[in-house]
Amino acid sequence: MQTPITLLFPALVALAVAAPHAPPIHDTEAPPPEAPESRATLMLTGQVTDSASGRPLPNVVITIDGTEATALTGELGRYLVRVPARLAAAEEFTFRATYIGYGQIVRSVRPADQADGVLTVDLQLVARAVQLEGVVVTGTATTAERRELAAGPSRAAADAARGRAIESHSIAAPPHGPPVRGPGGGFEREQYARIVDNDFRTAVDAPLSTFSVDVDRASYSNIRRFLMRENRLPPIDAVQIEEMVNYFPYRYDLPRGDDPVAVTTELGEAPWASGHRLLRVGVASRAVATEALPPSNLVFLIDVSGSMQSGLKLDLVKRSLRLLVNELRPQDRVSMVVYAGAAGLVLEPTSGARKATILEALDRLEAGGSTAGGEGLRLAYDVARRNFVEGGNNRVILATDGDFNVGESSDAAMTRLVERRREEGTFLTILGFGRGNLQSTKMQEMAQNGNGNYAYIDGLPEARKVLVGEMGGTILTVAKDVKVQVEFNPSQVRAYRLLGYENRLLDDEDFNDDRKDAGEIGAGHTVTALYEIVPVGSPSTEFGGRVDPLRYRTPDPIVRSASSGELAFVKVRYKDPDGHVSRLLTEPVSAASGKWPSDDLRFASAVAGFGMLLRQSEHRGSVHAGQILDLAGSAIGKDAEGYRREFLELVRMYQLLTDGEWTDTGWR
Repeated sequence: MQTPITLLFPALVALAVAAPHAPPIHDTEAPPPEAPESRATLMLTGQVTDSASGRPLPNVVITIDGTEATALTGELGRYLVRVPARLAAAEEFTFRATYIGYGQIVRSVRPADQADGVLTVDLQLVARAVQLEGVVVTGTATTAERRELAAGPSRAAADAARGRAIESHSIAAPPHGPPVRGPGGGFEREQYARIVDNDFRTAVDAPLSTFSVDVDRASYSNIRRFLMRENRLPPIDAVQIEEMVNYFPYRYDLPRGDDPVAVTTELGEAPWASGHRLLRVGVASRAVATEALPPSNLVFLIDVSGSMQSGLKLDLVKRSLRLLVNELRPQDRVSMVVYAGAAGLVLEPTSGARKATILEALDRLEAGGSTAGGEGLRLAYDVARRNFVEGGNNRVILATDGDFNVGESSDAAMTRLVERRREEGTFLTILGFGRGNLQSTKMQEMAQNGNGNYAYIDGLPEARKVLVGEMGGTILTVAKDVKVQVEFNPSQVRAYRLLGYENRLLDDEDFNDDRKDAGEIGAGHTVTALYEIVPVGSPSTEFGGRVDPLRYRTPDPIVRSASSGELAFVKVRYKDPDGHVSRLLTEPVSAASGKWPSDDLRFASAVAGFGMLLRQSEHRGSVHAGQILDLAGSAIGKDAEGYRREFLELVRMYQLLTDGEWTDTGWR
């Protein structure tokens, strides 16, 4: 007979679950994003400096009176905030700058003074002496947090002030900087694996390109956090071009017959390299209505360690999971496991009809202690197995900043664990939160090995996108071990390069090997891959002369393929979620350009170009921010959720951070 876990871990349960009289977090959310029609066209920007020394002041809170519009200045003291439409059309409006240790500045400005949609106002703050109240800290601080506390109470008070000023749907950004050491001198433990951009390959010597699909979009929301919340450029290796491109929905052919996925291709021009072409390969699955989803056996595995106290991480976890709970049906069941110094079960399997019970358990969680991530993961999988639903969706949903530092934290050990449990039919979704401890690479690899997906949640709008708008794709897998192989015709293609997917590349032999694990596609998901192609006859020389001609190769295959008129041949393999034998889909690509490139292809190429800029890629060619804005701005399309318009704001912030300036033809 198994002893109840709640009896084995009384200390943990006392830590993780607040006293009964603790006030609950009310079921309130940030208002939904403004409809695209009401989005502001006016951006307020400028630099904040110290009046005495002239040095830039980072982390100054900028707020527009009477609105929730808020921004923090970045390392160089710059800020960028979108002015709500009603104020952009007003005669004037008031905004203010607030910073601990300095006098507040209140400034009234006239929208009529704008230039090309940008209103620039520089500010100088005057230092003044302040007396701060004491700060009580509970729980176990991380090393980075102890360094912050050692810096004195002013740092903690400044964090608290910033936290109060941030929009209700945002996650506050602590003051220290990029990996290793930030602009404020603080240290971080964020980790990103080194990415080396894919190089050009000649179609004669390497006609096959093989990779596993990737439906993760975490890199894009993480980049948005760096640019828009922290006003600084992301680390180069935090930029994954395929995840940026795949963040946006595109229109693809939907599956017909019994196949859960369909393949679409499109050919256009590469905007950053004259004479180069761009091939878009899309794989799409059919959406499944929430009421039609199979019964779910979900285990929320929630990190309540000390590192989750900072930056409002646990608070955002609670608010995010509430969105998912509100979508549950009576046939769905939710269990809840928490881990800090140990792991414990705080909610037995509970029907989705009992939402109040689930939300009460969620609201009472508090953070503190070290991080027994491996122990929590094992317990969550055990709970999922005990309540396994045949033919249902059995899944562990891990919410964490990725800081596994106590117990079984070995990457290899946890990889073996999630691989073993995926074979039993329990998949893994990981939601990353916060900054400072973010172990993005580790979480991405765990999700891949667990037949799941990884998302980075930088605020409630992203949580709503992932857990409500894309609920089917997030928690229901319709095809697993999905691989793509493209064969390029050497009579048409001189060389090609896959944009992104560096950590998803497969050997050509892996395509037909059903033992080889690959990516999963959820209901309603789309996957996009872009190839930059150098046509035969192109004067491009950037890849030539690297390999001597082969002595024993016969040119006959090239001669025979010349008359086909095909540029490439696309093959996709997939398995059913509970299957073991793959199925094959194929799609030839005509060498003819065809019709004018779609908005989707042009927008995807703009996003890829921006990724190359952020990565400082040697293949970025002539691309610049102004070109990206022009290209993306002309390809907005319907954009019902406003995601594409938001992308333009990210590019504008990049321009500010890289000293971009206006010219007669736009930003350069």
